[in-house]
Amino acid sequence: MSTRRVVGQSVPMTDAREKLTGAALFGVDVVRPGMLVGRLLRSPYPHARLCHIDPRRALALKGVHLVATAAEAPARSFGLLLPDERLFAASEVLYVGDEVAGIVADDQETAREALDLIEVDYEPLPAVLDPLEAVRPGAPLARLETSSNICHRGTIDRGDVERGFASAAIVLEQTYTIPYQHQAYLEPHTATAEWAGDRLTLWAPHQSAGPLARMVEQAFGLPAGNFRFLQTYIGGAFGGKSHMRVCLFAALLARLAGRPVQITLDRDEDFASTMPSVPMTIRLKMGAAPDGEITAKEIHVVADNGAFSGYGPSILDVCLIRVDALYRLRNVRARGSLVYTNKVPSSAMRGYGNTEAHFAVESMMDSLAEALGIDPVAIRLLNAAQPGDVTVHGWKINSCGLTEAIHAAAQDAAWDSKRGRMRSRRRGVGLACGIHVSGNRALSPAGDGSRCQVTIFEDGSVHLASAEGDLGQGSKTIFAQIAAEELGLPYGSVQVSQLDTDTIAGGVGCIASRTTVLGGHAVRLAAEKAREALVTTAAHKWGCPPEDVQLSQGRLVNLKSEEEMTIAEAATHYLGMSGGSRLLGEGCFRAEGVVVPDATKYGNVSLAYAFAAQVAEVEVDIETGAVTVLRLVAAHDAGVALNPRATRGQIEGGMIQGMGKALYEEYVFKDGAILNPNFTDYRVPTILDVPPMKALLVETEDLNGPYGAKSVGELALVPTPAAIANAIYDAVGVRLTTLPMTPERVLEALRHIGPSSSKHSV
Repeated sequence: MSTRRVVGQSVPMTDAREKLTGAALFGVDVVRPGMLVGRLLRSPYPHARLCHIDPRRALALKGVHLVATAAEAPARSFGLLLPDERLFAASEVLYVGDEVAGIVADDQETAREALDLIEVDYEPLPAVLDPLEAVRPGAPLARLETSSNICHRGTIDRGDVERGFASAAIVLEQTYTIPYQHQAYLEPHTATAEWAGDRLTLWAPHQSAGPLARMVEQAFGLPAGNFRFLQTYIGGAFGGKSHMRVCLFAALLARLAGRPVQITLDRDEDFASTMPSVPMTIRLKMGAAPDGEITAKEIHVVADNGAFSGYGPSILDVCLIRVDALYRLRNVRARGSLVYTNKVPSSAMRGYGNTEAHFAVESMMDSLAEALGIDPVAIRLLNAAQPGDVTVHGWKINSCGLTEAIHAAAQDAAWDSKRGRMRSRRRGVGLACGIHVSGNRALSPAGDGSRCQVTIFEDGSVHLASAEGDLGQGSKTIFAQIAAEELGLPYGSVQVSQLDTDTIAGGVGCIASRTTVLGGHAVRLAAEKAREALVTTAAHKWGCPPEDVQLSQGRLVNLKSEEEMTIAEAATHYLGMSGGSRLLGEGCFRAEGVVVPDATKYGNVSLAYAFAAQVAEVEVDIETGAVTVLRLVAAHDAGVALNPRATRGQIEGGMIQGMGKALYEEYVFKDGAILNPNFTDYRVPTILDVPPMKALLVETEDLNGPYGAKSVGELALVPTPAAIANAIYDAVGVRLTTLPMTPERVLEALRHIGPSSSKHSV
């Protein structure tokens, strides 16, 4: 690391100035000539037949250009993983918020007024609102055209689970419940669409350009060459902008209107229709030997898909298996069902089903430790994954700092002096660990990889275009650091453009914690090729072999003649010697050694795996049930931190989001309608809730990552809810198994503690 000048340094975000000055173009900042406004009429029923739509009164309103329904939309099914979506309800509405019609008007006020003038006749149908009830024999169907409410199943068997349980000294079983969590980004979904003949251009804060292109192709039958996507700056995403139906509706309304159309959702619409996290009920059974070695694990998951799938099938699969690589498990059984209900569709959120599984497993690890009389730190150290392991599901753990992370977090949190010693003050500490991928081949069957272009202009400026984009987490900064490092340039000399698929084809994007590792590799390759082109160009001008040319600190030097040339001069010479081409380095990286899992979900899915240990310290008010988080400590093995300050920022932000999941956030429903679709009633952590935090970096250089880096963004959230739950138990002796752990739930648990008992689960 000491020889590197840019990589490994805590440089500022490359786009900080644009954001601070207001120059950054966000979705609602897009303005096109003749642009109109679109709005969507949504169903007030969770399940109903759509009998008749009369738009005449709306069409008569001045300023209304058109009303669109399913009759005007392509009759095509589409979907990220399952083709169970459509544009506008045709004969059946599937949830409160389902899109029934679209308005195009001159302005927002006219569009809102017009929505109220559309007359719709519904015939209410039985609504399926409880996923556990939905899987029972004889349950009503959430979708009339299906034969079952189960749209995806997961079945995994490894080792000898029955023998594992039979050999255990202790076997525990518990059910854990995790509700919807909204991604809570500040910027609601928005999209602007414009057609030029048969070619669609779309501006949106979508975080996954490649999947968006596939959705457009499915929904409209549009060839890839007829679609251009320009990624605007993103005001938060956290997985919630990996699928944006608003993009497809904007495209449809713009085509029908013959003019550009922008749709921006209101906050309540955003909550009601933009696919929050997948709710899950997890029944977990685990056994352990007398020394604490885990002998068997069995998990049954019922996941609430809502009205259609999004990434739901993949998220269920992640919940069933990913946590198994955290420890050296050998006997596991998993069963899962993804269930249609008549509620808001669910999909990707930071953590992607992994947080839910970790909440269950890491809570039970503490329960097993207590039953065996073992410290929670010790049971984790005994079972922790180690470098060189091949996990029960075939994952190859090349680097692993889990043991070091557990020690570091426990030491910084003063574990030995606090654990079990503060109950008189209703205070406690809790530990939880986590694992996450650095890319997921299962989401990219053709091959997991990335693309990048580095262009050097005649003025010496360096422009970088990545296929992955940036959702605000700082990938542009990391990419600029890598390019500057490889080219021997100052960090500030590299400009990273917003993603434009007319410049570079869109990749999988910022999902599966893949951006730094896979995108970073592509940037490094592109910069290396640009560097080679510079050297070759200088050698051509000087008439010397390329090996006589050295690039250093932005200048090319002839080692024999001692002549020098700036990269601007080299780029200008290249323009002439190539017949008018700019000096360009292209990097295409394809991950080797990773596979699409087989039918049993066996196979190494990622280049690298990141690990973490987190400790929470809490105080519980036994009169009100309120839980105050006093401190959070996180020790993360993210490989080599390419930007330590940004890495710590990711960890801190993830822990805050994990606090929200643990203590505050959940959708409240009545008859399928969300009662708290705004930031007034949907509680998220504020600055007043955020405790002192410390992020420790446990560096373990991974040979598969660029400069040894691994992922950090999603893992930062994964252990936090379980750490807080374990701390609450240490403080007051109650085991909370339903999230969020609200004051009401804490009080209910405390009320059930009998005079002879100091522990209870609820």
